[in-house]
Amino acid sequence: MSKAKPAKSAGRQAAIRMNAIFSDLAPETVAQLFHRASFQTFERGDYIFRRGDPGTCLFGVVEGSVRMCASSPDGKSAVLNLISAGQTFGEIAVLDGLDRTTDAIANSDCEIWGIARRDLIPLVRTEPALAAKFIDLLCARLRWTSEHLEEVILHGLEARLAHIVIKFAEPNVQMDGPLVVNMTQQSVSEMVGISRERANKIISAWADRGWVLVKNRTLVLLDTQALKNVATRS
Repeated sequence: MSKAKPAKSAGRQAAIRMNAIFSDLAPETVAQLFHRASFQTFERGDYIFRRGDPGTCLFGVVEGSVRMCASSPDGKSAVLNLISAGQTFGEIAVLDGLDRTTDAIANSDCEIWGIARRDLIPLVRTEPALAAKFIDLLCARLRWTSEHLEEVILHGLEARLAHIVIKFAEPNVQMDGPLVVNMTQQSVSEMVGISRERANKIISAWADRGWVLVKNRTLVLLDTQALKNVATRS
């Protein structure tokens, strides 16, 4: 992992034990995984891995978020997914033993755990519950990809943007009430597949209507229902 710093966190073992992938494992098995896991911190914008890197680790987010991206030789980038605290990523290359299919970039300052493939695969082969969890995860990824493709093909730009904003909105511990999207407008536009200028124009129109507020690289949702109405338009 590049640009990493050793991390210190009190709830590390709990972060693994409470992860949906490992929740059905025996406590002693989780403890073994914890002792073999590495924990590191990344600053916003750091690469955790790049497309083409060997898939040697499964990763999970303890704090912060990670965006999964694809890029083209001419510099264009598309955000494929946003991984939040408590979620895992990098499972495809870990399971099939091939190279990474996307870039993983710290969307914010974050702490990440990693478990080596050599420690994980023997468990997958001997623990049916763990294998089933990975099947569930891969199915969820496929569903998300299918839904995203459907959005791109069947819905207009504003509806697609509203759908993404709602999907990745989460409570802000520093603000009482409103949901927020902790992504830059550039990242949001890349996930929707439109230019930043077009995304800014739509978000500015929402702000004029009192639906959202742009504050410190954060999009605050003031009228979630209005955005949901937009997201259902074709």
